[in-house]
Amino acid sequence: MSASAAAPHDPVVVRAGDAEQLPEIGHYLLADAGASNGALSAHRIQLARGADGAVPHRHDHASELFFVVDGTLEVLMGSKVITAGSGDFLVVPPRCDHAFRAAPESTADALIVITPGIERFDYLRQVARIRRGEADRDSLLTEQHRYDTHFVTSLTWQGTTNASRPEECSG
Repeated sequence: MSASAAAPHDPVVVRAGDAEQLPEIGHYLLADAGASNGALSAHRIQLARGADGAVPHRHDHASELFFVVDGTLEVLMGSKVITAGSGDFLVVPPRCDHAFRAAPESTADALIVITPGIERFDYLRQVARIRRGEADRDSLLTEQHRYDTHFVTSLTWQGTTNASRPEECSG
């Protein structure tokens, strides 16, 4: 890339104190897709001991990356549940069912990046409204395509048994 070539987006800097917080769901909104010209969306989760993070779902057009900063995160990947600890990095490919939560005996602090990015902060704000009892969960059903978040049923997640390796996700 030559020095005169334009960057695909301006540098993105979000100071910790400037991140929008959604305490009901433990999320800190860092950069939505518009900040990176669609390259990524990023948020941080800080979950209490055993707290749910996201119900089973899939993204048809994006990968979701998890970097565990601290604690223990359980992540559904396909038909297996992976237990990830501090410093672990996981990538869920498109069309792979997944969900996440803090392990029963631990809190979890993780960075989540979705690439390519989609504008999803409004989705997360709606999840917070649902958690507060201000909206019904069904309000997200008509928005699944808009946010590339498609809810699925996972018998594995419902009856979790920890495993160390995910089965391949079909593409």
